Amino acid sequence: MTSAERAERTAAADALCAAAYDGLAGPDTGVALVAVGGYGRGELAPYSDLDVVLVADEGADGSRFAELGQQVWYPIWDSGAKLDHSVRSLAEMLAAAASDVRVASGLLDVRHVAGDPSLTLRLRSEVLAQWRRDARLRLPELHEIVLSRHRLVGELAHLSVPDLKEAEGGLRDATVLKSLTATWLVDIPAADLERSRLHLLDVRDLLHAAAGRATDRIAPEHWAPLAEAMGLPDDRAAQRQVRELGRRLTHLSRLVWRRADDAVRRTPAGRPRRPELERVAPGVALSKGEVVLDRGADPTRDPVLLLRAAAEAARRNAVLAPPTAARLVRDCPPLPDPWPDEARQQLVRLLAAGPGLLGVWETLEETGALAGILPEWERIRLLPHASVIHRFTVDRHVVETCVEAGALIREVARPDVLVVAALLHDIGKGGTSEHSAEGEPIARAIATRMGFDTEAVDLIAQLVRWHLLLATTATTRDPDDPATIELLTEHVRSTEELALLAALTEADAKATSGKAWTTWRAGLVRDLARRTRLALERGSAPAAVAVEEIAVPKVARKGGVAIDVETTDDGSRVTTVSPDRVGLLADCAATFALQRFEVRAARIWSQGEYGVSVWDLADDHVDPGRLRNAFDGIASRRVDAAARLAPRRDRGEVDLTPTVVVRPEASDQATVVEVRTADRLGIVYLVSAALAELRLSVRSAHISTLGPQAVDVFYVQEGDGAPLTEERAAAAVAAVRAALSPSEAADGPG
Repeated sequence: MTSAERAERTAAADALCAAAYDGLAGPDTGVALVAVGGYGRGELAPYSDLDVVLVADEGADGSRFAELGQQVWYPIWDSGAKLDHSVRSLAEMLAAAASDVRVASGLLDVRHVAGDPSLTLRLRSEVLAQWRRDARLRLPELHEIVLSRHRLVGELAHLSVPDLKEAEGGLRDATVLKSLTATWLVDIPAADLERSRLHLLDVRDLLHAAAGRATDRIAPEHWAPLAEAMGLPDDRAAQRQVRELGRRLTHLSRLVWRRADDAVRRTPAGRPRRPELERVAPGVALSKGEVVLDRGADPTRDPVLLLRAAAEAARRNAVLAPPTAARLVRDCPPLPDPWPDEARQQLVRLLAAGPGLLGVWETLEETGALAGILPEWERIRLLPHASVIHRFTVDRHVVETCVEAGALIREVARPDVLVVAALLHDIGKGGTSEHSAEGEPIARAIATRMGFDTEAVDLIAQLVRWHLLLATTATTRDPDDPATIELLTEHVRSTEELALLAALTEADAKATSGKAWTTWRAGLVRDLARRTRLALERGSAPAAVAVEEIAVPKVARKGGVAIDVETTDDGSRVTTVSPDRVGLLADCAATFALQRFEVRAARIWSQGEYGVSVWDLADDHVDPGRLRNAFDGIASRRVDAAARLAPRRDRGEVDLTPTVVVRPEASDQATVVEVRTADRLGIVYLVSAALAELRLSVRSAHISTLGPQAVDVFYVQEGDGAPLTEERAAAAVAAVRAALSPSEAADGPG
């Protein structure tokens, strides 16, 4: 698909609309049929609507005018074209443009199709004059609308299902940038904008052809036909090219809006005749909110000048002027190996700058500067994450992690190590093996090249290697089991390293998504870090924690179940006490599942003849009376939990084949069974019910959900509290796997 084909579609649509107008003897004066939106710009995709307006001058006959509109639309509808139409007077059009900045921006693209061309010209001229006259007042409103859309939709370059039109860096942003050009307030790299915009229009044309309908969202199944139509080898190449276009338009949009905001703040009378230069660092100056070269700066003699300018821009949340960055890339000598101290210090200042880092890093990418600073960046550039829980592509996630780490530098002894580890923690992705292990030697080589001393290089490499350890252990292991702390102290050698790992864990999780760093997850990680720190300070792992004794309520002593609900920061904690029996855990789990409560963790123990369980739920509105009634129905078997919670293919509940394994290194006191399966309600019930059939008890359960996958860990013991033998463990694994796999009977509609 090319611009020529879009022009052909537009010409055909023009002929259709003009024929409909002329066929009804539409007047030559006082009335005009005009195209707006994408049709007005001549950018019709294969399945685009035709956006048209019938406009009348003030002297036109109102009733005849309205009747003409209805008559014009029918021939167009009869042709099979999709039509978005309206009938307006010229005064109504101008009033709408004056009251709604989106209408005003859209009418800049109005184009004559039929009728009175002088009326169309008047409309265009008056809208454009109004737009330029009121630009300083209207641009802040337009910018807020744009930002609101970005917050709602996300970035084209990073969305798992990119939206070519509405996402940040999409076609609507390109159109807005063209309307900013019309204000004459800002300079825009017009050739670069138009090239990226036309390429994105080509992609949308191909998407329409692949989908067989009008759509702006690239679903996963569309990437393969897109790659073939674009002449690219595979899906990943197509994704990279499309995301590259989105990233380029995003960069241009942010740059132009920064300049527009600056132009709005500066009154015409206040503009200096010569550029203002405020020297902020050797060779670096600030001018109109952008970091540029100072007078007399000589990039050819200063290899650190690029990093110095970038650090100043990020620290001040200013624009690193792209022409300046491009000149520095071209003229600065390459950094020596190892880097001088100032280069390393300026990189740390850049990475620790906080939110100002994002725009500056984009400029470094767009100007090719990263090839000299961090050539390994190409490994992860525009690389999609395998897990849908991630908001961003790998490279953007890394930058966001640096931003989050910048807020935590006061909590660690080596902030330089923290921010560089944040930059490198996912550098192993894109390889063929486990990314933490693959990233360690890469990070070690990079840190050495940057001039870090041996101790710091080792710390950075360790943090990259084990950056998932704290979060994974906190959510899938029992913190009261000594083996859990031993696992941490085996890999984390000092309290300084532990503090760095805790900070990196927090930054990484916050940069991933809101679900990755809830109050509950943060509490688990911090509690585990506290326990590990105490073990490191003492030089040994703590002894097993004794089970707490609680007072048995009267209802439990009479044979019933006592349920107590406590509201926590981001959910609820439910404690149950009842006479102990095999299957008690399964009945509790079924109760929560059938009430559609999300279970995060559970601890279970026997206290004499009573069974006690403590459940952490994600829900903060839990009615103990309703829970008790539900539990009674399940315990008395009036409610068939097994039938209602069995996995079924027709519900889409078995997308992932369940994986069930024993983790012998995780505990000496219990057998740890790890379950990975498609996330759904009832997993804890199905597992505990299967184990109950084997007369096995569950001491604790730890539930973690990442995207569509649940990773649940169960500490299993025999009735006497002993770990399972190999034979019994194998039987438990088989039983759990069978429980999570749908049977033929469970596949029906019952």
